Amino acid sequence: MQLYREDIDRYVKKADILMEALPYINKFHGKTVVIKYGGNAMVSEELKTTFAKDIALLHYTGINPVIVHGGGPQIGKVLEQMGIKSTFVDGLRVTDSATMDVVEMVLVGQVNKSIVNLINQQGVSCIGLSGKDGKCIHARKMTLKKESVEGKPPEIIDIGKVGEVISINPDIIEHIQSGGFIPIIAPVGFSDDGETLNINADTVAGEIAAAIGAEKLILLTDIEGVIIEDKLAQQLTPASIKNYVASGKIKGGMIPKTECAVNAVRAGVTKTHIIDGRVPHAVLLEIFTDMGVGTEIIDDPGSALTL
Repeated sequence: MQLYREDIDRYVKKADILMEALPYINKFHGKTVVIKYGGNAMVSEELKTTFAKDIALLHYTGINPVIVHGGGPQIGKVLEQMGIKSTFVDGLRVTDSATMDVVEMVLVGQVNKSIVNLINQQGVSCIGLSGKDGKCIHARKMTLKKESVEGKPPEIIDIGKVGEVISINPDIIEHIQSGGFIPIIAPVGFSDDGETLNINADTVAGEIAAAIGAEKLILLTDIEGVIIEDKLAQQLTPASIKNYVASGKIKGGMIPKTECAVNAVRAGVTKTHIIDGRVPHAVLLEIFTDMGVGTEIIDDPGSALTL
């Protein structure tokens, strides 16, 4: 079929896009990228499909993706259907035994397997697991402290079966990868006494990225990235993040995300990216283009500042 000039120009532009990606394919070939999957990217059918295609493309270009997912809205919906009220303290879901049963059922049995199926449909093979499988995520119960009036000790708040990571055992993740499979991980861990604990997915993604020596950690969010004074911060360091948190310019749910990013880069992850998961193919835009998207967090050598 004969091509007209405009058709040729259109295909040349497509070739240019592929050529722009070439150095990044070469750079990240054989490397591991940990992606925290959550927010609207897990709700919109269109975005779910484009995310699955992104992960398949990473796999086919020789990059090793590891997916850690959330599932807050899905958990909330099932709890509501069961007549169980959701209560939050500082953004964390208070998790009693009944709620924990629902959290594990939804995250591990429903959300995890739906993601596995979605990516499998793109021609690659995934294995879903929770942090209890292979003793992957060792955790302890989290205790919140609320500052009291001067002279009195802080108030201890029991938020139930909510955990914080003690350590990550990378063996099962690396074993899955060695077989050519993509690990899809639900953020549920185990304690020393065998208790099942619900853990923040951003935190789990950061800890896993550090434990397996990932090249990148990508956190999908529902905003452009880290916003400072109504502008997108394209690059931050642990020192600048500490200052912005102290001044209140980074606040709310962005604090644990940036804290996770700082911990990851301090543990050896080259770069962490907080990006807008509402943008189709956001993962590919971040990895394979010169511009990238969202906020990039890199270490600042020589600084001992931590959050």
